[in-house]
Amino acid sequence: MIHSGLPFMNPNPILGVFLHWLGGLASGSFYLGFRGVKGWAWETYWLAGGIFSWIVAPWLLALTMTNDLFAVLHEAPESCLFWAYAFGVLWGLGGLTFGLTMRYLGMSLGMAVALGYTAAFGTLLPPIFRGQFATQVLGTHSGRIILFGVAVCLTGIFFAGAAGVSKERELSEEQKRAAIKEFDLKRGLLVATFCGIMSACFAYGLAAGDPIKRLTLRHGTAVLWQGLPVLVVVLVGGFTTNFIWCLILNMRNKTGYQYFNSELRGQVPARETEPILETVTDAPGEEMAAALGSSRGQPARAPMLANYLFCALAGTTWYMQFFFYTMGETQMGAFKFSSWTLHMASIIIFSTLWGIALKEWKGVGTRTKWLVACSLFVLVASTAIVGYGNYLGLAGGR
Repeated sequence: MIHSGLPFMNPNPILGVFLHWLGGLASGSFYLGFRGVKGWAWETYWLAGGIFSWIVAPWLLALTMTNDLFAVLHEAPESCLFWAYAFGVLWGLGGLTFGLTMRYLGMSLGMAVALGYTAAFGTLLPPIFRGQFATQVLGTHSGRIILFGVAVCLTGIFFAGAAGVSKERELSEEQKRAAIKEFDLKRGLLVATFCGIMSACFAYGLAAGDPIKRLTLRHGTAVLWQGLPVLVVVLVGGFTTNFIWCLILNMRNKTGYQYFNSELRGQVPARETEPILETVTDAPGEEMAAALGSSRGQPARAPMLANYLFCALAGTTWYMQFFFYTMGETQMGAFKFSSWTLHMASIIIFSTLWGIALKEWKGVGTRTKWLVACSLFVLVASTAIVGYGNYLGLAGGR
């Protein structure tokens, strides 16, 4: 039986939107920790940080905040565990094609297209798969408002992409050729579609874990923390993909020694030359970090302790986006599928704000500035609309 008297038993969409904003802030900020890493190749610091993102933080918080974690996972249906894990693996695979999306479409257009696909597929496919789209979304007033909020979010993503394209147009011809060496719209859209759908698999993994949420509630876990055991499973899947890929790069680039030895052997591979593995939810912060330039230099020796501490900071901050996501999801009532739109909008909002704070948009033209402002306004409005639709659903205005 579910224990009575638990906090936040009744959904609160306003609180849910706020929690999703916190998740977006974490996602848009995690790269700051990596900027302090010196002397390591991308695959080394990504995997070192990922240990905290996908293993340490999820298990530590799930063991601390939920009841009987091992018993819950043992009792979970095998099919549930399999699909939650499998979608985590597929989410990781989406990162393999994100770099190709950037190569064929450029950073701004490629990111906008991939983010748009991820927001749309991650939000709408779960209710379609459950057979709830016609009745619960199109068939209710609150559901239609939420659907409108999703459309507004996609419009905000369009403005964000347009701002990036406008900024790129201000570059010289030589800079444009350096930025997009292999522009191919048809191929780029195909790759972006695959990348967007695969990156949305994180939302599918969380939805596949619904039986685990019910089990942990029966074991007395507070409603607010019910998603933490699911994150453990989904992120093990993500860890699998990232671990294999990073080890492949460690062997190819002969950088595996960096985990254990501060000595630097040869030139550290530049990030832009690496076939990095990042999904759409990683992209705004990571790509902005690359555009701004990193503090990583080539010191005489790698500062091992500092590097691991910065990786731990970055990895834990990355995990917090989904820690707050699962909390926010519990507050959205029957329309919890809308959480993915709130998450994607929040990521772009805070990544853009960080870009403004760190002068990424310094010196751009008036048109570009207006497009950035429009993207922020529209994305914030989309979160308010989605939150209002959820509020109406709880208030009986279906």
